[in-house]
Amino acid sequence: MALVETCFGVLDDPRAGNSAHRLGDLLVMMVAASLCGAASATEFALFAQTRKPVLSRLISYERAPSHDTFSRLLRLLDPGAFAAVFARFAQGFAKALAESGQAAGPDVVAVDGKALRRAYETGRMASPPLTVSAFAAGTRLCLAAGAPMAGENEVETALKIVELIDLTGKIVTADALHCHHRMAEAVIARGGGYVLALKGNRHHWLKKAVAAFAQSRDHPVAETAGLAHGRREWRKAEVIAAGPLMQGHAAFVRITSSRNDAPPSARLFMSSQILSPEEALAIIRAHWQIENGLHWMLDVHLCEDLSRARKGNAPANTALINRMARNILQLADHSNVPVSHRIKKCAWNDDYLIHAITHMR
Repeated sequence: MALVETCFGVLDDPRAGNSAHRLGDLLVMMVAASLCGAASATEFALFAQTRKPVLSRLISYERAPSHDTFSRLLRLLDPGAFAAVFARFAQGFAKALAESGQAAGPDVVAVDGKALRRAYETGRMASPPLTVSAFAAGTRLCLAAGAPMAGENEVETALKIVELIDLTGKIVTADALHCHHRMAEAVIARGGGYVLALKGNRHHWLKKAVAAFAQSRDHPVAETAGLAHGRREWRKAEVIAAGPLMQGHAAFVRITSSRNDAPPSARLFMSSQILSPEEALAIIRAHWQIENGLHWMLDVHLCEDLSRARKGNAPANTALINRMARNILQLADHSNVPVSHRIKKCAWNDDYLIHAITHMR
């Protein structure tokens, strides 16, 4: 099948040469099962067995794979190679959306890590594995994702994720963990800009930012106020030009905000552009879509935090399957159908499921 070969044909199959099922077919089964709410190897096997009539419209197999087959593949498949395939797959989605004019909001790519809460090995409950994702606020798609390999941490993984994405004309946002020279260099090298949170882990830079705002008496300011989610919110943005502290650095941004009667709090950022205060507010606000539009959806609708896939490469590969399914669900229906209903429609309507899977192009 052409779409399977296009998406997964470049992956090396880590299983024995006499395997009964093709790698691409197994991946299509897992993605299709995830679209219908399946979340484990056992459920993937049950889906392949009970939904063979609809899957046979896409792929050919005589006997459904066992749960051991899916579990073995998830443990052995190289997550780095799978992440590269996913990034190409996701950017095709994003490009199609942008060309069709369906993208909305600032061209922001938010980078953040998410723990896989139950995917820990015995005795390591306090340090579950994590996956770092890059989320496009405009198209609401996960553009790339990856998990730290042995000896790596979230910082190293985020740098690898950035290398997978074309950032031309985009603004990368991230929390203070990623405010450092290497991230700035990686983003600029990929053609993008950045707005990175600045906190005490970079205390010298933080002092310079605080001093710059204390000394400035004439810099642009913008304020917004209103009622949202049942609470009063107020925000003020200030931007001040600054001498470069890392590659591309051009300005400091300060956001002061409060909710209801709480005292105001201030957050500082380093920007590669001298933004208008209105632009700064929009960009920093857009960063939080990765929590609401990706992490929340993965946990609530795709049950990622309940997954116990924990051996070998299974946590990283299962996370990529979930993000692929989440992107497909985002594009499966252009009406205001909730994602929870889209999952049920995939499970109950064969034609709707086929329509959704054909987005894997």
